[in-house]
This record gives sequence, structure tokens and C-alpha cells, in this order.
Amino acid sequence: MSTSRLQPPSLYHRTSALNASDSNGTEALNATAKFVATPEGTALAYGSLVFMALLPIFFGALRSVTCSKSKNAADMPETITSRDAARFPIIASCTLFGLYLFFKMFSQEYINLLLSVYFFVLGVLALSHTMSPFMCRMFPESLPNKQYQLLFTQGAGEAKEEILNYEFDTKNLVCLLISSVVGVWYLLKKHWIANNLFGLAFALNGVELLHLNNVSTGCILLGGLFIYDVFWVFGTNVMVTVAKSFEAPIKLVFPQDLLEKGLGASNFAMLGLGDIVIPGIFIALLLRFDVSLKKNSRTYFYASFLAYIFGLGLTIFVMHTFKHAQPALLYLVPACVGFPVIVALIKGELTEMFRSVTTPKEIQASLARHVQVKTCFWSPFTRERRSEPVRLCLHDTSTTAVGSSCSAHAH
Repeated sequence: MSTSRLQPPSLYHRTSALNASDSNGTEALNATAKFVATPEGTALAYGSLVFMALLPIFFGALRSVTCSKSKNAADMPETITSRDAARFPIIASCTLFGLYLFFKMFSQEYINLLLSVYFFVLGVLALSHTMSPFMCRMFPESLPNKQYQLLFTQGAGEAKEEILNYEFDTKNLVCLLISSVVGVWYLLKKHWIANNLFGLAFALNGVELLHLNNVSTGCILLGGLFIYDVFWVFGTNVMVTVAKSFEAPIKLVFPQDLLEKGLGASNFAMLGLGDIVIPGIFIALLLRFDVSLKKNSRTYFYASFLAYIFGLGLTIFVMHTFKHAQPALLYLVPACVGFPVIVALIKGELTEMFRSVTTPKEIQASLARHVQVKTCFWSPFTRERRSEPVRLCLHDTSTTAVGSSCSAHAH
């Protein structure tokens, strides 16, 4: 399975920004009145959402630095170019509207059943990958750590072709077993805790493995999705409808009636994973920029991280004040882009922050005709990837600028 297919689903199936609802939309708690959350319950729900949103951004950004330092092309994460960033809002809009039509034309029950199975598989793999570094530290040294390989081939002799080649060990199997238990729990009960475990895993993998090739690309992506978010939330009811109908771990949820009903609570505040991953990959890019400056400082990372907290807090405040779902990127994009730009202007590093890291088109076209590099296939059990030679366009890997990595675009 290629890395591009293990992109977190929030990048393709966007939910609404922040919105409060129970499991049946706006169903009343009794026959006469709707549930009204207490101030304590509301504060707990939104505070928990903010805390959960910060976890994958912080740790995903740190793990993205490790990915970017790899010198092996087969170990590089997926790189988002300016062309990808420009097309993404269009693709996301088509996907969102397609889901809206599906929910209008077909039974919601059968659609969600199919999606549940699909996200069960993806969730188990993503959670297993997320747990792997922690398992390596916690696994008892006294227990044997055996190596395994799962190999599927097609054909015979010289025509034999590898279809699947996974290498893993005992630690990975333990991670997969734990993740499978969570997956079965989610599949059978749709419990909000299981949903959040999968959602956090998707978000962390997205921030870690999706790299912007430069700050300009990040601005194009965030700017396009800023318009996308505002249009689909304020201009139509499409995003809110899909968010309420879509029973999949593509949003973080937390009950506002937890204090009254405990773990069986059902009136949820929710935050779409796209409102975590999209700003998160930009924040991770700025952390890699900090590292590339070699000044032993994390100024841009901290500025953008604090900007995200400010933007998300402002989203919650506006939503709570006007009692209407808000497009979180309306507040997150200006904050996450504006704060670091102001810092760069003050420090005189704005030009350096926005400089290009890609190879000039004429050199790239020449290299593409003569050079072969490897496509990367991610193993759900390890960080190792299987490689196959394919003719590709190359990016300049000699520069020390941020986020430079091999982007696999096949001709």
C-alpha cells in the first residue's frame, strides 16, 4: 500500500469545523425539551477537544523532523507540492458534495456500515503505527523479539512480481493485536473513546507523514481550504449534514453531558480532523524550518503552535456566542500564517522562510528523462518501505531548506 493511500482520511473526507450535536442530530432528551449543556459540561468538552487537537500536532511535528532527516529516498514521507495544494480544495469539494448526495440518495445505515469496515482496517494500521515507538521502549528485553516477513508474489520464474512484502517483528504484532481490539470495539459499539483513539492516530500519522515542500505551498493549501471551509459551512448545509451523518473516526468528539451520564453520554461537541491535520502539517513545516536554521531555537514552531491555540479558542468562543457551527479554518488560517510571518518580519528572515526548495523545471525535466528513483510503499508494521524503480520527476535534495524530500510523481 503506498503512502499516498494511507493519508489520513480527514484530508479527503472533511467534516464541519466545531459543532455541537448529540447522536441523533438535535434530538430532545425528552418529549418536551432539548438537552441544554451545563457551563461545566461545555467547558470540559471544549477544553478536552483543544487538548486532544494539540497532541497529534505536537508529537506529529516532532516525528516529522525524524522523517525529514532520512537520507534514504525509500524512507521519505509524502511531499505536497504547490500543484497538489492548488488542486486539493477542488478535490475535497467534489468528495464532500459526493458524500452529501450519497447520504441523500441511499440508506445512511448501509453507507455507514461499509465505511465502518473500511475505517476499521485503516484505523488498526494507523493506531499500530502510532503505538510502535512506545512499544519499542516498553517491550520487556527478556522476551524474544522474533523477525517475520509476509510475502505475496504473482507469476513464476522471471515473470514473478512482488505484490506485498511486509517485514515486522514481535513488537509490531503486539501493537497490531492491541489496535485490533480497539478496532473491534469501535466496529461493534461505535463508542466515542474508540472513535477518538482512531481519530488521534489518523491525525498524528497525517502530520508526521505529509510534508509541505515549502512555506509558499503551505500558504496556497491553507488559503484554498480557508475558502473551502467558509463556503461549505456558511454557504450551504452540506458540510454540517455530512458531519452529522458520517459515522467514521474522521472527527474528534467529546460529550457535553459527561458529568451527568458518564461514559454513556451522547450529546457531543466535535472537531473535524482536517482542522487538526491541515494546520498541523504547516506547523510541522515551521519546526523543520527552525531545525534547518541550526540556531538551537524553535521560535517559528512555538509561534505557530500558540497561534493554533489562539485560533481554536477563538473558534469556540464565536461558536458558543452565536450558537452556530463555525468553519475553524476561518480563524486558524490567519492565526497560523500571520503569527510566524510577523515573527519572520521582525527577525528579518521572511525571504529565507519563503524560499523555494524545488529543482528548476528545466533541470527537473532533464533529470526525469535519464534518472530512476524509487517509489515508496509503507508497511503498517514498520517504518520500512518496499521500493520499486520507476521513472520519476526529481526534487533537488542538495538544498538544506525545509522539508526537502523525494516526491514520487510517476510519468
